[in-house]
Amino acid sequence: MGSEGADDRAGWAVLAAASAGALLCFLNLSALNVALPAVARSLHASPTQASWILLSYMLVSTVCILSFGRLADLWGRRRLFLAGLCLFVAACAACAFAPDAGLMLAARICQAVGAAGVMANASALVGDAFGRRRMGLALGVLAMVAALAQVVGPLAGGFVVSWWGWRVLFMLNVPLGLCVLALSWKVLPAGAAVRSERFDLAGAALSFVGIGCVTYALSMAGTRGWTSTPVWAFMFAGLGAIALFYRVQVRASSPLVDPSLFGDPVRRTAYAGILLLSMAQAAPLVLVALYLQACAGLEPSQAGLRVAPVAFGMLMAAPVAGMLIRRFSPESVCVGGMLLAAGALAMLATLLRPEIGAVPLSLCFWGLGLGIGSFVTPNNASILQTVTPQRRGIANGVRSTLQNTGIMVGTALALSVALARLSPGSQRSVLGNAGAGLSGLDVAIFTRGTSAALALLAVLCLAGSAMIASSRRRAMRLQSQG
Repeated sequence: MGSEGADDRAGWAVLAAASAGALLCFLNLSALNVALPAVARSLHASPTQASWILLSYMLVSTVCILSFGRLADLWGRRRLFLAGLCLFVAACAACAFAPDAGLMLAARICQAVGAAGVMANASALVGDAFGRRRMGLALGVLAMVAALAQVVGPLAGGFVVSWWGWRVLFMLNVPLGLCVLALSWKVLPAGAAVRSERFDLAGAALSFVGIGCVTYALSMAGTRGWTSTPVWAFMFAGLGAIALFYRVQVRASSPLVDPSLFGDPVRRTAYAGILLLSMAQAAPLVLVALYLQACAGLEPSQAGLRVAPVAFGMLMAAPVAGMLIRRFSPESVCVGGMLLAAGALAMLATLLRPEIGAVPLSLCFWGLGLGIGSFVTPNNASILQTVTPQRRGIANGVRSTLQNTGIMVGTALALSVALARLSPGSQRSVLGNAGAGLSGLDVAIFTRGTSAALALLAVLCLAGSAMIASSRRRAMRLQSQG
């Protein structure tokens, strides 16, 4: 009993450190959703620079996280987690003192590299610390922490920007980060590194090029249009690099991504599901926060309060989902979560207008949060429970890469749809770089564009639920035939 009690205490200590690190990274992203107009105005950022201040964090962390997941398996999770956290804290200080948009972007890129080291390890560290039987509960707690960041982030971001300015928002991360660093140094185990395998440099380079080019093309589509030659040039270059990456991974003796991770149909479907759901996870918060400030005249703190219910829904649903997977299949719970998210997004697309009340808006976001929270916990458990510890870092790296890619693609796609019919001047006004405001016609155009973007995200959730349900039916047929 004494040994089991010590193992339990060590496991919960690891969960606390991993959750605190993940909380900092997610707070940094969600807080900037409502602070972006203030940052853009202060730094005199162009619409492209303003978009990149937000999107560069997701782009760079997405590009890095796959390689960092593999490095964690080879060199040790503790080492990479601590190094990433150190860089993240230093970059937060650099963001706080950035004198212009260019240096702000550079600091955000450093932030993203550090965050990738943290996010690539958080779930894997928790998976190592807890046995398969309790992994679902522990991952549910980690999902609750991510939800908490989405509650605190917009609220803190809105109030801090309104009261003290956006620079204080980044400075607050420094003492908090140092405390998390001290805790992590004390409690994280060294773990075992896989010295017999080597790092796949060719695969890492191709993954950088492929993921980077595709997400960069999507980020340009909003301002340049989908018919732009540079957009399609980067898109084809990225897809070509991804195709070459696949061929290299199949033939490599120590691949960056073990192809056997996709041999299990349950895990393969879980990976596809997290990509689709993530596209609808962050984009509605960004869209509606911008919409309420541009069309309803709300302050950042007020906009943050309006979108906060999504995370309260996640907080409520994540632990319940962790309990439900003990009685129902994870796929069934995931389907229910996606259907909830699709319904909430469809309702939001129907009701959205400048004078929308706080109650219907809160109900829509609360329903979206319930759907996301019901999906994430069983999805993460189905990915990590059946993988060997030596592959847990890269398995989580693939999941995190797909999740970040979905958030990045969904945000870029939603912004491009919502802003497509606005003039460049009106786009600058929405992003906070102009003081003239929107005309009545612009408000109507932006309302239709935002509703169309939300409806598109709802369709993606419906497609994901249909895919998971179909995969579940095929698996049951195979079991009955066997």
